[in-house]
Amino acid sequence: MGFYDLPKEQRNVLVGQISGHIDGDIRTGRTIYLLRYFADEDTYIRKTGYLAIGRLYLADKKLQKAILHSLRTLLKEDDPKIRQTAINAAGEIGKTDFELVQDFFDTGLFDAHHSVRNAVIGSMKKMGEKNPIPVLEWSRLYLHHPDKEIRREICHGIELRGRTHPQDILPLLHELQYDKTKRVRWTLVHVIGQISYKKGCLEKVMHDITQWENKELITDAIEEIIDVHYRYRDFSFYTQDEARVVIHDQRY
Repeated sequence: MGFYDLPKEQRNVLVGQISGHIDGDIRTGRTIYLLRYFADEDTYIRKTGYLAIGRLYLADKKLQKAILHSLRTLLKEDDPKIRQTAINAAGEIGKTDFELVQDFFDTGLFDAHHSVRNAVIGSMKKMGEKNPIPVLEWSRLYLHHPDKEIRREICHGIELRGRTHPQDILPLLHELQYDKTKRVRWTLVHVIGQISYKKGCLEKVMHDITQWENKELITDAIEEIIDVHYRYRDFSFYTQDEARVVIHDQRY
């Protein structure tokens, strides 16, 4: 039975049980339960495990060193689900102490399994929202990496910060405007659209990208922005027609 197949009361009991088991593992230097929960087939069991790590890290400073040691051990496991969950746990820590877990993401970016690399992207998003300065500084280190997938992952990973603070990530996006790889270019255009539709964002995005040198990319990005304002019409600050007016006023 999956996590969300259980009644709410039983889920709460299970969360308490998982948290207690993980606490016990960290305090005794074991990984018995960490391995069990981090390898679970149920995504929500794994999520409960890495969230428990995040709470424990903040609650007891004396355990922080032990937590980091356990996670580094788990990052070497053969099972990609365990490595994925270790990265997600490091992402919880990185919301406050990115420098202590930077090496997890240096490693995870190059993991052979896509789920681990996706965990890096997801962690970048949640860390960038709460702790943007060191995360964006780290992102810049890989912005022009020879591997196109690394460039794409970095571009995707900084997106969430840009949804509320587009000015923070636009300088990094600008550096990718001439990337010749189709997947990177598509991700760049996608991210520009995603950071344009909330209140106060469209003007900032347009003011910036209209000064970029790659006019073809600007055209594609504007088409995406207009389309996003239709696709996300229930969430966008502007209607699609209003967005067109803002775009026109910014361009001319």
